[in-house]
Amino acid sequence: MTVERLIAAGLTPTAAKAWAVPLEAACDRYGITTANRIGALIGQIMVESAGFTRLEENLFYTSPARLVAVWPSRFGPGKRDPARYVRNPMALANLVYAGKLGNGDEASGDGWRYRGRGLKQLTGRANYAEAAQRIGQPYEARPELVQEPVHAALTAAWFFAARGCIALADAGEWDAITRKVNGPAMLQAAQRRTATLKAVRAFR
Repeated sequence: MTVERLIAAGLTPTAAKAWAVPLEAACDRYGITTANRIGALIGQIMVESAGFTRLEENLFYTSPARLVAVWPSRFGPGKRDPARYVRNPMALANLVYAGKLGNGDEASGDGWRYRGRGLKQLTGRANYAEAAQRIGQPYEARPELVQEPVHAALTAAWFFAARGCIALADAGEWDAITRKVNGPAMLQAAQRRTATLKAVRAFR
């Protein structure tokens, strides 16, 4: 996992230097050691983290219209008034993630506490708890740890391996990996595929 290969995969020189060691340790731990496997992981987290620049989900919205567009199941006619959630990321997280992914209700604060973090944007109390158990770190009690580079890389590699992405990478099933990582929404599938193929070439 050299800086040069990471740059060839699409990281900036600064990001490549910062992430080479954490990524190598995480990938070695979970058997992500071939060009296909490393490339598939990097392709996904490149998109999830906005090019290794964002380790926390952005829930700061500046207009009601944008909230309705992004969260139509929560806002709009006959639903919540989005105005209260504009420029209010904590309230928004507690609403949109209530009762999902192992979170409690809106009043529990779990939506904000277990918002997306890390290179993978790990989200939801259930995922933090599972990562804590499998990796052996107190992520459920201290979710902010996932924003630290070592833990951001570890949780991303763990999730990739735990969700069956290694076999899919070996088979070159790039879109199937996106479905595992992002769910049925398949957000930015084309960008993920392009980033993956670039990274695979870099590590061959």
